[in-house]
Amino acid sequence: MIQRFAFLVWPILSGILAAIALLIYLPDMFAPQTSSLQINQAEYSQGSGQGPFSYADAVEHAAPSVVNIYTRTVVPNSNKPLYNDPNIQKHYDKNRNKERVQSSLGSGVILSPEGYIATNNHVISGADSIVVALKDGREATASVVGSDPDTDLAVLKITLPDLPGITISSSANLRVGDVALAIGNPFGVGQTVTMGIISATGRNKLGLNTYEDFIQTDAAINPGNSGGALINAAGNLIGINTAIFSRSGGSQGIGFAIPSNQAKQVMQDLIEHGRVIRGWVGVEAQEITPELAESFGLEDTKGLIIAGVFRDGPAHKGGLLPGDILLKIDGKKIINSHNSMYSVARMLPGTSLPLKVWRNGEILELTLTVAERPASEN
Repeated sequence: MIQRFAFLVWPILSGILAAIALLIYLPDMFAPQTSSLQINQAEYSQGSGQGPFSYADAVEHAAPSVVNIYTRTVVPNSNKPLYNDPNIQKHYDKNRNKERVQSSLGSGVILSPEGYIATNNHVISGADSIVVALKDGREATASVVGSDPDTDLAVLKITLPDLPGITISSSANLRVGDVALAIGNPFGVGQTVTMGIISATGRNKLGLNTYEDFIQTDAAINPGNSGGALINAAGNLIGINTAIFSRSGGSQGIGFAIPSNQAKQVMQDLIEHGRVIRGWVGVEAQEITPELAESFGLEDTKGLIIAGVFRDGPAHKGGLLPGDILLKIDGKKIINSHNSMYSVARMLPGTSLPLKVWRNGEILELTLTVAERPASEN
């Protein structure tokens, strides 16, 4: 009997010895399995974007290029009809109260040593005289080179030697959280610097301008800051301060600036052509709703329905009809009406523009030739 099972002794003994070795050298193999949360613990770090303890160098670099703007406008006293009554006028000096002078203030940014200054259109609109005061104490009377109400930008010109033109940084790579400093003349107290961060980019549908692509910042912006500089931590211009959102009239941490890339394009057009050249196709369009998309049998709810077509405009000549639904412009899907209008506006007149259109259940490919936006549309 023993001899019959003798051949099993060595395999059993070898297995026991192997188990003992595993228990000694690999005890975790036989430990009970438990669930655990794997956490990637980061080492302490202040981040690669660590900033300086002071932004004085940035301010020193940019501040000489930021100017105070003072305007004077002669306003008739049409809001006081009693002074137009002959029975009242005979008791007063004939020249008294016929008109009054309205003063206003704002800020601007010297773009180049040639004396070109960027500011907001609403700062200088309707002004009879404009005086620019530099940080170094010099003053000069400014002339208006051109203005663009659609973006609320304007260009002034002064003649003085050794003007400090600001350095401009591209606004295309701005990130939420970047440091931003606003320089201007709030409430006329004199040049002031405030600091914050970029709160958002690409803000639109605010009802401020026709073309909106604002930088939002919490750097304090107050009345008088309009037209001033929004700079980065290196002291380079990234935007032109334009507006605030406020219920009290003062800063509440929501300010808006026109990005430097947009401002640069507008300024160059105003200086070179005296107007801003924008693309135009001559349509009135509205964003399609999910209900409309369903009624048309469209699966995609992104598109623009053509509400009207200007006679003899590019769209009319290209075969676009009221009721058509735009699905793509220049090969790109429609995101919203703002982005579509802005993309067309940036095209040069004469550009061929392919469109993908839905009409009566069929997909059509049309091509328009972009024209210059008529001045009457401004």
